[in-house]
Amino acid sequence: MAAELRPEWITHTQILLDSYRRWVGSELIDRTGTPAEQATRLFLAPFVVVSHGTQADPILNYGNQTALTLWEMDIPTLLQTPSRYTAEPMHRDERAQLLERTSRDGYVDDYQGIRISSTGRRFRIDRATVWNLVDAAGQRVGQAATFSEWQFLELA
Repeated sequence: MAAELRPEWITHTQILLDSYRRWVGSELIDRTGTPAEQATRLFLAPFVVVSHGTQADPILNYGNQTALTLWEMDIPTLLQTPSRYTAEPMHRDERAQLLERTSRDGYVDDYQGIRISSTGRRFRIDRATVWNLVDAAGQRVGQAATFSEWQFLELA
């Protein structure tokens, strides 16, 4: 079974999509069809969607195909990666400030920053939206980000 069609990913996709609509006021993708169809649509979207949980050092718990390709990792690797590793050490304080601002405000839609793939390839993301994930009971279950603009950077 494809990862995006596993029950836990279908459920997580609904949380991602519902939370995005709650905070941003619009849909991230077309919401027609079944939850499984929506999960596939999000997984195959031509923009990045990635999320992490609420651990003290949050672990990535979702990445669509565009995110997996950009960060150069497979799903098993993604699901073991602390989200702070998506940024170089020198950029992690800035990333932490972004996540604190998101926690406080619900979402931000103006983030830009430098990220790094699992192989060390650096890229700049622009106009990212980051939002809090909230389950059906209203409990905060993580944060997610989406962006469609990135540029690879030359080696320093």
